[in-house]
Amino acid sequence: MLSFAAFVALSVTAAQGNDPMEGQYYKLFSPLTFYHSVASNQLSIASEDPDEVSEAIDQALMHVYLNRPDLVEVTETEQEEAGQLRQDIMEQPVVQEVAMVDQAEPMPEAPQAETVEVAIEKPKFWTRKGDGYLQFMQNFVSGNWYKGGESNYSAVGSLTLEANYDNKSKWKWDNKLEMKLGFQTSRTDSVHRFKANEDLFRYTGKVGLQAANKWYYTLQMLAYTQFARGFKANDIRTFSDFMSPLNISVGLGMDYKVECFDKKLTGTINLSPLAVNYRYVDRTGFRKKNDNTVTDFDWFPTRYGIDDGKHHLTDLGSQVTAALEWKINEVITWKTRFYGFTSYHRAELEWENTFALRVSKYISANLFLFPRFDDSNIWDDELGYWQFKEYSSLGFSYNF
Repeated sequence: MLSFAAFVALSVTAAQGNDPMEGQYYKLFSPLTFYHSVASNQLSIASEDPDEVSEAIDQALMHVYLNRPDLVEVTETEQEEAGQLRQDIMEQPVVQEVAMVDQAEPMPEAPQAETVEVAIEKPKFWTRKGDGYLQFMQNFVSGNWYKGGESNYSAVGSLTLEANYDNKSKWKWDNKLEMKLGFQTSRTDSVHRFKANEDLFRYTGKVGLQAANKWYYTLQMLAYTQFARGFKANDIRTFSDFMSPLNISVGLGMDYKVECFDKKLTGTINLSPLAVNYRYVDRTGFRKKNDNTVTDFDWFPTRYGIDDGKHHLTDLGSQVTAALEWKINEVITWKTRFYGFTSYHRAELEWENTFALRVSKYISANLFLFPRFDDSNIWDDELGYWQFKEYSSLGFSYNF
C-alpha cells in the first residue's frame, strides 16, 4: 500500500504537471465532496484492478471524512442532481488553453530633467534718459533782463541729460544736466551780427536718504552759468559771460516725491531750511581794451549784488525748489521749475514754464514763460526788480 508521505509526494508531482495520470487527482483539488466510491472501496474485502494511486487518494479522503467532516461541502448525490459528472476527466487531463492578449506597451521611461542654465542678473540701479530739440522761435525779453537780449525771431537748441541712481532700498542720487543755446539776428542792431538770446548751462544734483514713504533727507546742489557773452542791441558792452555770473547753491533739507493723477503729474519738491548761495563774477568791467584795461569803468560784479572790488558773494539762508512734469494729455505736456532763495535781506525767485505741444513724433511746438525776481539787481523804473522772458517756437524734438 502507498504510504501517506508517498501520496503527498505524488500529489505535488501531479500538481507540477509531470504525471501523465494527473487527471486522477481532481478529487483532491476540487471542492471537498463525499464520494460513495471512496467509502465502498474502503469497506470492500477485495477490490478489482487495485491501483495504488487511487487507493491512496481514497485513504486520504476517508481520513478527512472521519476526522473533519465539517470540511465536506457537498455529496456525490447532490452533484449528480446538479448535473452529470464528467467521466472523461479520469481518462484525459484537462489542459487549459491560454490565449495571448494584446501585448501591453512598455511603461514609458520617466523623462530626465534637462539641464537649465540659471542666469542671475545684477540689479539695474541706474536709469538714464534725455531729450533735445532744435527749434525756431519768436522771442520777447523785457528791457531789464539781467543777461541782456532783445525781442526778435531766432533759433534755439536744447539738450537735457539725466542719470539717476536708486538702490530700491534707501538711497538715491539724481543728476540732471541742462544745456540751452540760442542766437538771434536783428536788422536794427548795427553792432552785433549774432547775439545769444538763450544761454544756459545748469547742473542739478541730489543725494537722498529715505525717511518715509515719499520723503527723503536730501543734500542738493545747484550750479549754473552760461556759454557765451550776452549783449544788448547796438551796445558794445558785455552784460553777462561765462562764469559771470556763476551761481552755486547747496541746501540741506527734505525732498518730496510727487506722483498724482495716475502718475501723470510727477517730479520732486525740495525744502531746504539751511542753504548756502555762492555767486561769483569773473569779469570786472563791461568791456576791455586789448591791453586788458577796463574802460567805461563800472565795477561789473555790482550788477549782481556784489560790493565794489569783490568778485563773489556768499549768503546763508533757506531755499525751495521744485521740478514737475504734467502730461495733461497725449499731446500737451507742461514742465515747470521753481527756485526760491532768501538770505532774509535779499530774495531771488525763478519760475520756468514750458508748454510742449507734440505735433508728430519728431515735430513739436513750445511756449516758454519765465518770470524772475531778484532784488540784488539794478532797479528798473518800469518793472522794479521783476524780469520777464517769453518765447514760442516750432521745430524738431527727440526723446531718448
